[in-house]
Amino acid sequence: MAPTTETLTAERILEATEEVLRRHGPAKATVVDVARALGVSHGSVYRHFRTKAALREAVTKRWLDRTSQKLAGIVGAGGGPEERLRAWLAALFEAKRHKAGDDPELFATYSVLADENGTAVGEHIADLTGQLTRIIEAGIASGDFTAADPAAAARAVFQATGRFHDPGYAREWRQPRIQEEFEAVVDLLVRGLGSP
Repeated sequence: MAPTTETLTAERILEATEEVLRRHGPAKATVVDVARALGVSHGSVYRHFRTKAALREAVTKRWLDRTSQKLAGIVGAGGGPEERLRAWLAALFEAKRHKAGDDPELFATYSVLADENGTAVGEHIADLTGQLTRIIEAGIASGDFTAADPAAAARAVFQATGRFHDPGYAREWRQPRIQEEFEAVVDLLVRGLGSP
């Protein structure tokens, strides 16, 4: 094992873990594989992540956070609440569809990891519904939306659009009419939020 000249950071470990997962899949990837890819001992990896499970959860969180960060920019962007809601939902669908279509092996790996890491997934969903809540609150403040409970409305919007972001539906995202179906659901939700 060649000594590493770069400082070993959690971020470097997560990058290497992602590559090891891509190559070996979740069933065969080990901490020793990650350490080998970095040119360090497995003990060095364990100093940053105490267990294999902690490492897998951190890499899952990192993957989910990429989507959350992209969407967060839409929440505070210009435009009206309806425009932001439509843009946010479209960006979420596109991000998930992009991940599933561009690297299906890695997407399948992360789907396995997400199933293992309920805490990371729960935090991700809470973050996403929090973002939706802020958009809906802005819509209520502007008079574009009417909802007695913005957080409940955000959860309902998230659940109603699940077919377009839940990895369990990934196979359907390649269907020819999926974009039309997505737009029909979003139109229905926007009309519902605007109803008195």
